[in-house]
Amino acid sequence: MVRIYSTYEAKARFSEILRQVREGKTITVSYHGEPVAEIRPLRGGASLDQRLDRLAARGVLVRASARESDLKMVARRRGALERFLAERKE
Repeated sequence: MVRIYSTYEAKARFSEILRQVREGKTITVSYHGEPVAEIRPLRGGASLDQRLDRLAARGVLVRASARESDLKMVARRRGALERFLAERKE
């Protein structure tokens, strides 16, 4: 469904419009009742790995260096979580 906003309304609700676009909706902006612009989600953007690499390059995040197979089990006995939670209740 295409939602139509006047230019005045689009300016006043820009954050809301961007939220709707992120959800996959297409927004039309009109001027004096005449459609003049369309705001829609980009298709075929970068892959997840490409976006993560860009964020890492900007210093926004640090990519994990360990793989699942490199992770070691912390609790050696089963039921460690239950024991921990029981101790907290005492």
